[in-house]
Amino acid sequence: MTSRAADPAPTTPTTATSPRPPRGGPTARRITGAVWAALAIVYVVWGSTYLGIRVVVETMPPFLSAGARFVVAGLLLAALLAWRKGPGVLKVGRPQLASAAVVGLLLLLGGNGLVVLAETSVPSGLAALLVAVVPAWVVLLRTAFGERPGARAYTGVLLGLAGLAVLTLPGLSGEVRIGGVLTVVVASLLWSAGSFSASRIPMPANPFTASAYEMVAGGLGCLLAGLARGEHHGLDLTGFSVRSWTAFGYLVLFGSLLAFTAYAWLLQTAPLSLVATYAYVNPVVAVALGALILGEAVTWPIALGGAVVVAGVCLIVSTERRN
Repeated sequence: MTSRAADPAPTTPTTATSPRPPRGGPTARRITGAVWAALAIVYVVWGSTYLGIRVVVETMPPFLSAGARFVVAGLLLAALLAWRKGPGVLKVGRPQLASAAVVGLLLLLGGNGLVVLAETSVPSGLAALLVAVVPAWVVLLRTAFGERPGARAYTGVLLGLAGLAVLTLPGLSGEVRIGGVLTVVVASLLWSAGSFSASRIPMPANPFTASAYEMVAGGLGCLLAGLARGEHHGLDLTGFSVRSWTAFGYLVLFGSLLAFTAYAWLLQTAPLSLVATYAYVNPVVAVALGALILGEAVTWPIALGGAVVVAGVCLIVSTERRN
């Protein structure tokens, strides 16, 4: 997951957080070769983070690895900001810092951390499809707070929830652990809450600064959760495979930094309707990579449920284009 925008086009809880899309005038923006290159990065890299997580947890503890990943990524982003803009860019007020910490805990401890935990027993492709329902949860949250997204959005919600029901069948049939499936569902709910609340509480004005604090706060939360679960007992760094270390580095540098930077740039450069397409491309990429690289089975509930979920997300995103 990667976006904290309140609009129902958030990404999956797997990477860094992202700034709220600017409103108004997206159609006048040019679609250049650089735009397509950045969009390809967001499509492939964010879609591949589910695969990366699955490989990391093969030998690394879930919460401790997620916590280390986000703290490292957050500190690297903060250092990059200070180098490019000066240390003053990191100065924020206490209310903004507290808000960033709350959003970071919801997104990265509650959302991403639980996905990492779930992927110890759930295939990466299935996890990505379960997370893809996030836009539907956001629409429901908007409705609860008095907004009326419209009939098309609600139709998309119904499709998304129908697809979610089908996707739970592998857990009910015993093909995967139902506990893992439900953990991803809870993660998507918490990610949605973080995405929704980010635009309704005082956040740092610079979205990159906000994301740095969110990653550090969420990462520290994951580390504390890992310690509370006893993941440090008998921990042996030499027991981590080269494969897991490689995936960990990939998630830090590519998932949390490169793809996030590309996405933030796209929000300022490309039409929002085009950028929002990552919301239904990422899970398709995740399923394909899981099947090709890890040999994950694409069963009929995953194929059918995934198609219904993606259709629902497409309908929700297309509704936002009209607004």
